[in-house]
Amino acid sequence: MTMRPALSVSMLALLALLLPACAAAPDRQGGANNGTGGGGDTAVPLPSEVWRSDGYGLIIGVAGSKALTFETTEVSCLPSKSLDQLGQAAADGTVQYGRKGVPAETLRRGADGKATLHLLGTAADIDLLPMSELPGVCTKKMPTDPLSTFDVFWATFAENYNSFGRKNVDWDAVRDQYRPKVSSDTEDAELFAVLRSMIKPLGDVHTTISADGKDFYGLRPGTPDLSDKGVRKAVDDHLREDLGVSQIQSFANRAISYADLPGGRGYLRINGFEGYNDEDSSFTGSKATLAQVLDQVFTQQRVSTLKGLIIDVRNNSGGDDALGLQVAGRLTNTPYTAFTKQPRNDPKDQSKHGRLQTVTVTPATGPRYTGPIRVLTSELTISAGETFVEALMGRTPAPSRYGAATQGVFADDMSRKLPNGWTITLGNEDYYAPDGRNYESVGIPPTVPVPVFSADDLEQHRDAAVDAPW
Repeated sequence: MTMRPALSVSMLALLALLLPACAAAPDRQGGANNGTGGGGDTAVPLPSEVWRSDGYGLIIGVAGSKALTFETTEVSCLPSKSLDQLGQAAADGTVQYGRKGVPAETLRRGADGKATLHLLGTAADIDLLPMSELPGVCTKKMPTDPLSTFDVFWATFAENYNSFGRKNVDWDAVRDQYRPKVSSDTEDAELFAVLRSMIKPLGDVHTTISADGKDFYGLRPGTPDLSDKGVRKAVDDHLREDLGVSQIQSFANRAISYADLPGGRGYLRINGFEGYNDEDSSFTGSKATLAQVLDQVFTQQRVSTLKGLIIDVRNNSGGDDALGLQVAGRLTNTPYTAFTKQPRNDPKDQSKHGRLQTVTVTPATGPRYTGPIRVLTSELTISAGETFVEALMGRTPAPSRYGAATQGVFADDMSRKLPNGWTITLGNEDYYAPDGRNYESVGIPPTVPVPVFSADDLEQHRDAAVDAPW
């Protein structure tokens, strides 16, 4: 079990900027929880069709024009969200659901009563298995006391977390150590401290707790604190003052930047795969904005003359896998495997998984660049930033990777509400790169290790990864 020091105030400020996905988790696991939740204060309509997910701990029900989601463990069933049907079913039977006209997920009925659920922004489906009816426990109000909250917290991790074995953590022993510290009279601050202490040693960015203004984010030990170093400005100053770049274009709420470099090469920086559109913060809004950005970056003239492209995701906080695949589609003329993924699906056995799904990079319409690529990575390449790197590894020609190993968290954020209303996240899936390896916890290594935002580079306007010869 690895311990690490408490986070500094500056590191917490950095994480608040870097990891919006983990706090509300609307991106990589299908929407922030809304609706009944937190103890079932609202009457639950009885659905006419019910499925349980293969992994993920979900029950999905359809009641008339509504899709209902319930979050379950061995000790709980909490109503999570209620979405409205949007339009009619498609020709293949796919039905779209969302809120206020904004789509969030699709449901497609299959053979033998089975179905698949797709959460928009994710890269694969969730398999659904038929149930005869909604379990009675799902219609009953869940106690919200500290012990019940503790038990649901522990069970959610016990039944779903993907890395106890990798991190050599005995979760049963963790329960035995910490449950005696909780009683019906435990104050919120004390309970938060207990839950935080349970998951802090995991060193996992996808393990979070949000509780009435208090937030905890895990982090791999040794991750640098760059919150006070003005990294973006330092890189841009280097491009302008040292490399002679005349213009750096900024797009999508400054999440994406592009510059033409000397020698006929380009520099594309992507700091996240979400939040591109203030007026429409949904996945569909970001997808549309990204399409417009890519049209401006990958013009026919540019892709026909570009001699090389640097893609900088060293400060990429993650977001939607599907947006990373959208970018990758501009970088190939041939479909290829991006990665494969599967969920943990046995609450009692951490080694068992659901169906292995293959995710493909599909060439986009419009101009595409197919020449040499250099991808820049660091410990702050996180989550969807990492799956994007995986999605480029199978490309021809394969990109070189300069910098340091990525953070090592790939799964979609599995967001859950506790009985007292707090929100937690964790990872429950395993991703496999085109080379067949699972880089969870260790991160994707660079092919060419170079310093990342070293003090000397920042002070002297150097950038080892950008400046290295091709």
